[in-house]
Amino acid sequence: MFRFAFAKFSFLLLLVPAMILFIVWAFRQKKAAMARFGSIELIRKLIATVSPQRQRWKAGLLVLSVLFLVLALLRPQWGTKLRTVKREGQDILIALDVSKSMLAEDIKPMRLAKAKHEIMSLIDKLEGDRIGLVAFAGEAFVQCPLTLDYGAARMFLDAMEPDLIPVPGTAIGEALKTSIEAFDKTERKHKVMLLITDGEEHVGDPVEIAKEAAQAGIVIYCVGIGSPQGVPIPDFDADGRRIGFKKDDKGGVVMTRLDEITLEKIALETGGKYYRGSASEVELDRIYDDISEMEKKALASQQFAQYEDRHQILIIIALILLITELLLSERRRIKREWRGRFQ
Repeated sequence: MFRFAFAKFSFLLLLVPAMILFIVWAFRQKKAAMARFGSIELIRKLIATVSPQRQRWKAGLLVLSVLFLVLALLRPQWGTKLRTVKREGQDILIALDVSKSMLAEDIKPMRLAKAKHEIMSLIDKLEGDRIGLVAFAGEAFVQCPLTLDYGAARMFLDAMEPDLIPVPGTAIGEALKTSIEAFDKTERKHKVMLLITDGEEHVGDPVEIAKEAAQAGIVIYCVGIGSPQGVPIPDFDADGRRIGFKKDDKGGVVMTRLDEITLEKIALETGGKYYRGSASEVELDRIYDDISEMEKKALASQQFAQYEDRHQILIIIALILLITELLLSERRRIKREWRGRFQ
């Protein structure tokens, strides 16, 4: 099968007829100029060594060389060969806290929006790694299984909101258990978990479950979203309008605080690291650098037919034509009859 890879540049072929018209015009102008010069007999003697036929040949070679150069620029391709592309990387599972406390506004515009933006930025950096998503609040479930389809992961991430899980609370332990189950149990490496939360555990002891994750070969990086000082949680009505702040049974405003100690312990148990979320998102760069340095595994291989470029042939032909045009003289040899010295 034949095709041009850069067919969008086909308009450059118009240079060839334009060049032919210019050459024809130039020859006619030259002939008209000689006619105005003077005696036809004198002109014939002056140009007796010039071959009009060779001039036409040189012009034709120049036009052909330009034609082949333009065709080479269009990058002609024919013939195919099979190539195998292998994708290598890590299995990365991101557990995102979607509890009501993530609506707090100590990080603008709010904790959850900031966390989702950080995850989007991380996905944009990935090359070959599988990505998965776990959503958790009072319980946890796999929002997106491990996949190489980053577009699908972005779509699932966009749908992760507080109303996704009706059970209130922040069950970090449940998020860790769900993530452990989502990884391939036959492997003891190439598994990375990114836990993004405000760290307020309301159910059990996530540090103990982190030890199980370490035994399964999972390295956990924790990113704390929020501030340790404590801020109120915004409350909204059914239409999404803000109606104040969330209150407890006694009418007091519920405060949410970043629990950095718990997140540090979880990361420490698995050989990972803890970072507090920042406006510059430098923590994501550091996590990505760590992941990039880890030993990679083959995640997928794909065979595809690739067209063979043939523009080199046309370039060689164009160069030969140009060299020939340069070496071809437009003057011809004239044989003179020797009549002796004294005539």
